[in-house]
Amino acid sequence: MTVEVGVLISITSVIIAILAYSLNKSKVIKSDGRESAELKAELGYIRRGVDDIKIDLKASEKQMQHLGERVTRVEESNKSLHKRVDKIEEKVGNGE
Repeated sequence: MTVEVGVLISITSVIIAILAYSLNKSKVIKSDGRESAELKAELGYIRRGVDDIKIDLKASEKQMQHLGERVTRVEESNKSLHKRVDKIEEKVGNGE
């Protein structure tokens, strides 16, 4: 009878250990799934932020290009103006 009680206790211990392992394993899987979902959500948020930055950068590049073209036209106009002013100065200088 003593051997049967010892074997019964051993079998019960093994069953409890298996059940505890199984329960703990399912909790870990659920926890991992939750963490994975949170990471995916954060990655999506970061991806949208990067896309917004790219759009803003393209808009800024277009604006810089437009401003560069305007500066070029102003410089050309300024150069033309200086030539006209020089001619006027020559006429006024020769007339005096």
